[in-house]
Amino acid sequence: MPLPLYMLAVAVFAMSTSEFMLAGLVPDIADSLDVSIGSAGLLTSAFAVGMIAGAPLMAALARRWPARTTLLFFVLVFAVTHIVGALTTSFVLLLVTRVIAALANAGFLAVALSTAATLVAADQKGRALAVLLSGTTMATIAGAPGGALLGTLLGYRATFWAIALLCIPAALGIAKGIPADASESTQGTPALVSLRTEIAQLAKPRLILVILLAALVNAATFATFTFLAPIVTGTASLGALWVPVMLTVFGVGFFVGVTVAGRFSDQRPGIVIAVCGPVLFLGWMALATLAAHPVALVFLVFMQGALSFAVGSTLIARVLYEAEGAPTMGGSYATAALNIGAAGGPVIAAATLGADAGDLAPVWVSSLLVALALAIALPLLRVIAPHVGQAIR
Repeated sequence: MPLPLYMLAVAVFAMSTSEFMLAGLVPDIADSLDVSIGSAGLLTSAFAVGMIAGAPLMAALARRWPARTTLLFFVLVFAVTHIVGALTTSFVLLLVTRVIAALANAGFLAVALSTAATLVAADQKGRALAVLLSGTTMATIAGAPGGALLGTLLGYRATFWAIALLCIPAALGIAKGIPADASESTQGTPALVSLRTEIAQLAKPRLILVILLAALVNAATFATFTFLAPIVTGTASLGALWVPVMLTVFGVGFFVGVTVAGRFSDQRPGIVIAVCGPVLFLGWMALATLAAHPVALVFLVFMQGALSFAVGSTLIARVLYEAEGAPTMGGSYATAALNIGAAGGPVIAAATLGADAGDLAPVWVSSLLVALALAIALPLLRVIAPHVGQAIR
């Protein structure tokens, strides 16, 4: 894989760390800015909404800019929002910076996904995606826990400064590593495609299908991941210190899953979906049944993290393949699939927390979401994951 891909992954790491670490900073922010915990929690919602709306909007606005210029612009905007966030004493201004940061994050990821696909051969989109998403998985392993620890020791403002500083090597790497016209790096100069034509790609049934499936699997992942803490401390009766440990275990699973799947998702996507999909469903069922047993919980949390990202990243790669007719907007479609799931899964799970299943209700939600995805995907597997030669056309 080319070095510029890893430069993009560094930026994704910084941005994902900012997104994930906020949950651990809400009490400190509420106390420092004299607002309620509920109000401080709106910072997370604002970021999620900005991510969903920002991907297609930012990609459309910047589609005629060179990829390197666009990526640098979004990274620098992201850094500035964190500098302002670290300095401000106004909650309203902090909320505004989170929306702008989310727009920059979504725009960057959308363009980065499209750019990553042009940096490799036409049949290696899945491997390129795996490298790019390794930034997200490393954020769950090290970035988010590290940010939460830094916030605990030095206050939440220190974490905002740390994210801004992380953007500096990312920006330098993009400036030095991304070709002036990345679209020409391996696949020649693409024909200019109008925005109307790119948006019209969304009428393709196969594209809509893989976006739906990717959103369902990602929703299942974050339905449980978001509410893992009460399962650890309540159902499994483990101490509070086990929560970051379990989150890290989940993150290690993410990394393993996306890395291994990246080697198969281009040439053997059907096998990944047909084999790992049912095992993923059974794993959620097992977790809902065995979560009270700490050893089983650790093992299943790791396995579900790995399987979730193996299947999820393979489906996101299919989005990029099916959106080849949208060279500048295709990455935004993949980003939207990721973020609709990441925002929708926790909302659905939260609505079930008062149910008889108690702390395990989100896990049952994850099981049902994957079951729905499999019910759609398995009968249509030849359509979703045709032979690689057909997929590349």
